[in-house]
Amino acid sequence: MTKTAFITPNFMLHNEVARTLYHEYAQSQPIFDYHNHLSPKDIAEDRQFENITQLWIEGDHYKWRAMRANGIDEKYISGDASDYEKFLKWAATIPYTLRNPLYHWTHLELKNYFGIDDLLNEETADAIYQQCNALLKKPEFSVRNLLRKMNVKMVGTTDDPTDDLQYHKQLREENFDIAVLPSFRPDKATEIEKGSAFAQWIQKLEKTAGFEILSFEKLIQALQLRHDYFHENGCRISDHGHATFYGENYTNEEIDSILQKGIKVENITEIEINKYKSAVLYELAKMNHKRGWVQQFHIGAIRNNNARMMELLGPDQGFDSLGDLNSANAMSAFFGKLSASDSLTKTIVYNLNPKDSEMFAAMAANFNDGSVPGKMQYGAAWWFLDQKDGMEKQLNVLSNFGLLSRFVGMLTDSRSFLSFPRHEYFRRILCNTLGDEVEKGELPNDMQLIGNLVKSICYDNAKNYFNIPVKE
Repeated sequence: MTKTAFITPNFMLHNEVARTLYHEYAQSQPIFDYHNHLSPKDIAEDRQFENITQLWIEGDHYKWRAMRANGIDEKYISGDASDYEKFLKWAATIPYTLRNPLYHWTHLELKNYFGIDDLLNEETADAIYQQCNALLKKPEFSVRNLLRKMNVKMVGTTDDPTDDLQYHKQLREENFDIAVLPSFRPDKATEIEKGSAFAQWIQKLEKTAGFEILSFEKLIQALQLRHDYFHENGCRISDHGHATFYGENYTNEEIDSILQKGIKVENITEIEINKYKSAVLYELAKMNHKRGWVQQFHIGAIRNNNARMMELLGPDQGFDSLGDLNSANAMSAFFGKLSASDSLTKTIVYNLNPKDSEMFAAMAANFNDGSVPGKMQYGAAWWFLDQKDGMEKQLNVLSNFGLLSRFVGMLTDSRSFLSFPRHEYFRRILCNTLGDEVEKGELPNDMQLIGNLVKSICYDNAKNYFNIPVKE
């Protein structure tokens, strides 16, 4: 097998200052991954994956979208083909992903975890499959050791309010050396437009809370109970994923009536949906403030666009897209109401549509109050934007509208235990951006000043902002 030096030590570092910043300041920094979709069960049980397909391709909608675009039959994506066959189809797709971030991520992951320098393609697929699978049988390639290998100090999972947090409890009782903490994701409490799925979730919440939910007051009481339970089990972060912000005026009587319609799966108007979401999100945000949590708002996705594939495969199979709703007025109203009642906690906002980048950064900055450095954060490049161009733009927008020096840095937002080189990818881009400006004379050639900025963004800012104890 011919070795190809693609991922070199100076990959994406195009000037001498960038190389110094990365190798002396960024590379050794631990990882504080405050938002992902990893399985706490897999961590608690220290899962040993049977093969590279199960670890790397299964459930990865980024890869699935690329394979579909390359004309790969669904059998080899989410279907009943063997794991080996699926890997071969993924390998055959890789040469066609040139200039897609998947090409970079794939080869960073192969190198960092498995020491593989070869380019993945049809010719190298079998040997790489066998080499990875042989390594995955070794104890050092268990899930926990994969996290240790990447110097991960904190893993923030994403969890429904009805979750019993069994595996988080187990990890805490074991005193596991990496902080694996839940994040409160109450989206299903707001999704009244989903009809029977919403009504069924309310029933599940009733069972978890131990009482019937017949009014808005009871709904908030149940959510507060679960919020308290999550806090007792180490949760310090909430996460909210919505198409837009919601800032409608409402009365509690209106919300009672709308909730009853939702529980009975009756028709609800768009304005009623928006009022209901406004009310529930406001109450949740007040809970977050009371507990001193950080809240995150991931805004702008339109999900499950392909109705035929939704019918065949179900939700969250790689058919989501950028939305195009106007969020400015509702965002202003939502945060304004919280600010007026002194109920606005530390907040990170993420946009999915790049047209909204400057607006999100500017709007978030309106609600800084001097109480906490970087209280209102314009978040990392998210989902469709977490590639080179998107990361560079996020850094530039944040720098133009706020303080890059207070940025809490990158996250994986991933379901794969091989995704942590995305932090390296971001760090290389950060160092290259800063190094380029130092060499142009646009930033001072003060390695301690710029180097400390890099270290802060890579790790220290997040550790301080989230205030979550980690084992150094």
